[in-house]
Amino acid sequence: MKLLAPSILSADLSNLAQQIRLVEMSGADWIHCDIMDGHFVPNITFGPVVVKAAKKCTKLPIDVHLMIKNPDNYLEDFRNSGADIISVHFEEAVHLNRTINRIKELGAKAGVVINPSTPVSSLKDIAEYIDLLLIMTVNPGFGGQSFIMESYNKITELRKLIDSGGYGVLIEVDGGIDTKNAAKLIDSGVDVLVVGSSVFNSDDPEATIRKLKNLSK
Repeated sequence: MKLLAPSILSADLSNLAQQIRLVEMSGADWIHCDIMDGHFVPNITFGPVVVKAAKKCTKLPIDVHLMIKNPDNYLEDFRNSGADIISVHFEEAVHLNRTINRIKELGAKAGVVINPSTPVSSLKDIAEYIDLLLIMTVNPGFGGQSFIMESYNKITELRKLIDSGGYGVLIEVDGGIDTKNAAKLIDSGVDVLVVGSSVFNSDDPEATIRKLKNLSK
């Protein structure tokens, strides 16, 4: 069974505990937190305080995606706030091996993220050292964007890279994912689906989560 990670970027943060319980009871596997600083991407979301609040609401793993400048300066803050998985962008981490090692030293799983314009080949020399590879299927910065169709080819290429190397790495995708494309993404080799507005903005979030879970079996 593949994993489902609802992003609280699209949740009602004034009712965060209720929103997290809703997706947890409906079958979510992780809680995804999109951290944006207004510099690396043109939007500002939230920081360690909200991650800490989310951690208090659930026993599910907290999956933190850092879309920020100088991520190394904040790794300890997010780990101390409850992050179980910390992912940094290939495009921003200047000394990527050092960053990955630091995340693991802090006791979290380490992930690397690539933007739509970054080729999968960039990950060839780092894949064996990480736990998670996240492909952005929209340009990062805002929720509710349309899925970039070329992402399927990148996922297939990444799946081949991981399998040929025998790496124990999960493939995660984030951006424009819904009940219409989830099955094809899984067939392409995805292990973890990040879902946001397609769940929290739906008429029946619980039913949407359950449908996505059934597609991932």
